[in-house]
Amino acid sequence: MADLTVFRERYRQENIGKYYSGSLHFTFITLWCAIGIALCIYNVRHLNIWQLAVIPLTFIYTNLFEYLGHRYPMHHRTRFLQAVFKRHTLQHHHFFTNEHMNYDSVNDFKIVLFPPVLLIFFSAFFVLPIFAIIYHFFSLNTALLYVATTLTYYLNYEWLHLAYHLPITHWVYRIPGIKTLRKLHFHHHDLHQMDKYNFNISYPVFDIVFRTLK
Repeated sequence: MADLTVFRERYRQENIGKYYSGSLHFTFITLWCAIGIALCIYNVRHLNIWQLAVIPLTFIYTNLFEYLGHRYPMHHRTRFLQAVFKRHTLQHHHFFTNEHMNYDSVNDFKIVLFPPVLLIFFSAFFVLPIFAIIYHFFSLNTALLYVATTLTYYLNYEWLHLAYHLPITHWVYRIPGIKTLRKLHFHHHDLHQMDKYNFNISYPVFDIVFRTLK
C-alpha cells in the first residue's frame, strides 16, 4: 500500500495540472454525448422497424471494439500506440490495483476517464465517417441511430468505469448489476492477471465469446 500511495502522489504531481478539474472533465464528456444523442434522436423521422436493427448491431460492434482495444493495444506495447499502453497498463493499473480500487478525490478522474480530446477525435474520425457510409448506403434514420447508439455506449462505458472506482458504499451500487460488473473489473486489476481476463469494461459479451471471463 505504501508503494501505491507513492505512485499516486507522483502521478498527480507529474500529470494533473493545477487547473485540471475532475468535475469539469466528467461534465464535458456527459454533455458532449448527451447533446449528440439528443440531436440524433430529435432528427429521426418516419422510423420503421428495420432501421432499429442498427441498434443491436452497433452494440455488438462497439462491444467487440472495446474488447479488442483493451485486450491488445492497452495491454500490449505496440509501435504506434505506445501512449495508450503507457496510460493504461503503466499508469491506470498501478494507480488502481485490486488492493485499492477507489479514487481519493474527483481530480483522480484524470486517470479513469478518457481525455476529452480523445472523445473529440473519436467523434470526428470514427463516428462521423461511418455515419456518412451508413447514410449513403441505407438511410439518414439508420445513420442517426448508429451515432446515438455509439455515443450512448461511450457514455455508458465511462460512467461504468468510473463507478467501479467509487467506494463500495456509494449509492450507485444499489443499481442492480453494478456490484457484479465491479467484481469482474476488480479481478482485472490484479496485476498478475490484468492481461489475461475481463477485457470488457462494460458488458462481458466478448469475454464470454473468447473465454477470457473470470
